[in-house]
This record gives sequence, structure tokens and C-alpha cells, in this order.
Amino acid sequence: MSESTGSPEARALLRLRRRRLAERARESADQAASKIVVTPIEVVPDGSPRNGVGENLPSGIRLAGAWSWRLIVIAAAIAILIFLIIQLRLIVIPLLVAVLVSALLVPFVAFLVRHHWPKGLAVAIAIVGTLVVVAGLVTLAATQIAEGSVGLSDRLATSYAALKSFLAGSALQLTEAEINTYLQQAWTAIQNDSAVFISGALSVGTTLGHLLAGVLLTMFSLLFILIDGKSIWAWIVRLFPQRARAALDGAGVAGWTTLGNFARVQILVASIDAVGIGVGAALLGVPMAVPIGILVFLGSFIPIVGAVATGSVAIVIALIFNNWAIALAMLGVVLLVQQVEGHVLQPLIMGTAVKVHPLAVVLVVAAGALLAGIPGALFAVPIAAVLNAMTSYIAGGTWRSSPPAPEPATGSVLWRTVPQSRPGYRPSGAAVRTARLRPRRIATLRRGSAQTTPSDLSAPGAPHDNSEN
Repeated sequence: MSESTGSPEARALLRLRRRRLAERARESADQAASKIVVTPIEVVPDGSPRNGVGENLPSGIRLAGAWSWRLIVIAAAIAILIFLIIQLRLIVIPLLVAVLVSALLVPFVAFLVRHHWPKGLAVAIAIVGTLVVVAGLVTLAATQIAEGSVGLSDRLATSYAALKSFLAGSALQLTEAEINTYLQQAWTAIQNDSAVFISGALSVGTTLGHLLAGVLLTMFSLLFILIDGKSIWAWIVRLFPQRARAALDGAGVAGWTTLGNFARVQILVASIDAVGIGVGAALLGVPMAVPIGILVFLGSFIPIVGAVATGSVAIVIALIFNNWAIALAMLGVVLLVQQVEGHVLQPLIMGTAVKVHPLAVVLVVAAGALLAGIPGALFAVPIAAVLNAMTSYIAGGTWRSSPPAPEPATGSVLWRTVPQSRPGYRPSGAAVRTARLRPRRIATLRRGSAQTTPSDLSAPGAPHDNSEN
């Protein structure tokens, strides 16, 4: 056996058997591994036992719940913002007026600056011109009202007598004694509630004080917006993260463009309404036609609703100073102007400039009037138009390919709140000043560049040798 085992043929045969056995063992191991099934084990964190509520809820309910609490948070944030605006209305309203007026005056100031006018003089002309226009309208209206009030008592007496005759001949069958009794009761009620009118007088005084403060704040805000509006906006943009600045800056530009379009187009629409109702009142012989036109012009800044509301004043004046036939004719004029505004001016002019649906205009005006009265109705449409333009720009995604918003330029005098005489002070964003070198000195430095280092040329306060000069 040992001889056979030790022979070369036996050893080769033994090695071959071992190799085959090893190959069969590997094949058996691979087949066994392919039949192993791995079962995942769900790990439940300690301290958080499952109650089965989330697993038993349908996916739609879970999705609705996720949306609901997010919408509640957004609604709460909007409610808090509106509450703060209402509480700070004495500051917010003048600021909004200044922004709306500046949307009209900024292009005018830019036009004067492009034609080589000094910016300070251009701003002064814009503000003074605005004040002159407003004062002229107020003076014209006051003069016309004073002229139209001549013989007012006689006209009121005649209208009162006509009203009593109408009530006596109507279905109410009121006699003159009953009418006088009702008037006496009304006068008695006024005397009993005199405290209300005294407090109302005090509130009028407070309102006049608030009005004066609001006018001053409006002029102050308008002045600085015209002088340094771009730097103010750049500072606001810088408050946001770097990734959001491009979107915010582009959205702000889109909103500002929409606001300017709204202001210019609204002036055109208000002028057409004022001319239509004013001319109609003058042709019908209604007194104080010019003040009526000015009132309609101011009221037309509230789209769709303003012209009708202020036009009703012309109807009342026609009923008091003329007769019911003239009042009906005046009502027809007001309705005609309103139809022209609603079906021609709003869709063709305002819709193109602002891109807000007329239904949305009516709804936001109603909501603004309910929340903040006349100021809310006045600013509801421009705010809605600006928000619509900004959200459309951000949703469009064009800002993703635009370069990031530039850093705000704080080189304006208005932003230099720190004295610059302090050693080592340099405004943010300002370039490092270089030493002023005369041509002769520059030539000398070029010839002796081996002895002069670059840092000596660029240091703002580096001493220089003037012996060669």
C-alpha cells in the first residue's frame, strides 16, 4: 500500500480526487446559499408603543390632516399680520400712501435726472408739483362750493316744502302737524344725546391731529423713497438668506412695475369718470358740478365701487336743488359712466395693466372695506395686484437662471450713520481707496520697481517719499 501510495501515479490520482471533492463542496455551498430567504425584522423604538391609530386611518385622512394644520398655521400668521396692521394703521396708511404716490413720481424724477437735472432739484420739483396740484384741486372745490351755497337756505326751504307736499299726497297721508311732531321728537333726541356729539367733537379734534401727523409722515416717507428708494429696497433684500435674494429681488421689481401701471391707469380711469359725471351734472343744471367731478375723481381710485358711491352725491344734490326728474337723469348719467368703466375701461385698460379679474377686484374691495373701512377699500386692489405679480414671478421660476441679487449699495449719505472720521472706518461695500500718485511719481516707481513692493502702492495710508518731487 505504501508503495502504491508513494508512486507518482497514485499521488496524481489522489490530488485529482481532492480537487473534485473541493469543487463539489463549493457547488453545494452555493446552492444552499441561493435557497436562504431573508425575512425583514421590524424594529419598534423603545418607549413609543404602537397604538394602531395611524395604521388604521386611510391615507386620504392623513393627507387632509397634514394639509389642515399647515393651513391653520398660515391662516393664524395672516390674521396676526392683519391685526398688527390695523393696530399700526396710523403708521401703515401714510406709508402706503407714500409708496403709491412714489410709484407715480419715481419715473418723473428719473426722467429729470436722465436730462441732467440734479437729483435733489428733481425730487423737490416732483414733491412741490404734487402739493400744488392737490392744493389747486382743494381750492377749486372750495371756491365752487362757496359760490354754489349762495341761496342755499331758500333752496332748502323750497325742497322741504315740496317734500311735505309729496308726503301729504302719498300713501302715508302725513299731515303737516304730524311732520312737525316727528321733527320735534328728532330734535329732542338730539338734545338728550348731546354728550355723544360733544365726545364726537373731541374725537374730531383727535382725528385732525392724526390727519396732520399722517400728512407729515407721508411727506417724510415720500421724500426718502424718492431720494434713496433703491438702497432701501436693497437693504430689505439683504435681510433674507442668500438663496432667496434673487427671487425676492425679481418679485419686488415685478410688483413695483405692476404698482406703477396701476397708479397711472387708475388716474386715467378716474379722470374719465370725473369728466363724464361732472359734464353730465353741468349739462343737467346741477349746482356744484366741479366739486362733484373732483369728488368722483378721488373716489374712483376705489375701482368699480368708488365712482358709483361718489356719483350718488350728485344724485342727492340734484334731488335737493332741482327736482326728481333731474335726479333720475343724473342717476342715468352715473349708471352710464359706471357701465363704460366696467365694460370698457376695466377689461381693456385696467385688466391689461394689473391682470386682476373684475370679480377679484370686487371681492378684495369688499374685504378691504370690511377690515379697514375706506383705506382698506383704497389699498385693496393695488395690494392684491402687487401680490399677484410677485407670486406669479416666483412661481414662474425665471429667477432660478438669473444672477443673484447684488449687495445693497450703502454709499449714500443717508446710510452713513457712523462718523467716517473714526480711524480705520470704511463703509460696508466701499472699495479700498488707493494712494493718489502723480504721473512723475508713477514713472519713478516703475523705474525703481525692484526697490518698491506692490503693497506700498496699494496701501491707503502708506507714507511716501516725496524727496524726488
